Amino acid sequence: MTASFKALWLAAAASLVVPVWAQDTPVGRFTVQNKVVNPKHQSTKSGKINATVGPNGPLGDRWLGFQQSGPNQYGIHGTPSAWPWTVTSRAAVTNGCVRMLHEHLRKLVDLADVGTPVIV
Repeated sequence: MTASFKALWLAAAASLVVPVWAQDTPVGRFTVQNKVVNPKHQSTKSGKINATVGPNGPLGDRWLGFQQSGPNQYGIHGTPSAWPWTVTSRAAVTNGCVRMLHEHLRKLVDLADVGTPVIV
């Protein structure tokens, strides 16, 4: 195991929350496809874009995208500032993405490059 892989694994393991149902998240080997600071959330049902970005936005202030399936994108993203309890209590309230606390995700985003392996 390389030092960079160990660092990524440790950063990710610090605070992950999985979706409500296992089938909501694609399972397998992927790669980081994109990294976004202050991502905008767009509903796959209505197409509406939520104008709130940053720590209070639905995706937090960082995004690591690892899979796209039609209009659905899956990734590792932050948790709105008002909802940190959903991570610390391991509450499953997502539609397929993986959520992390902002401070942990920021470290992970700094360490991961586009093309970095993601295993779900």
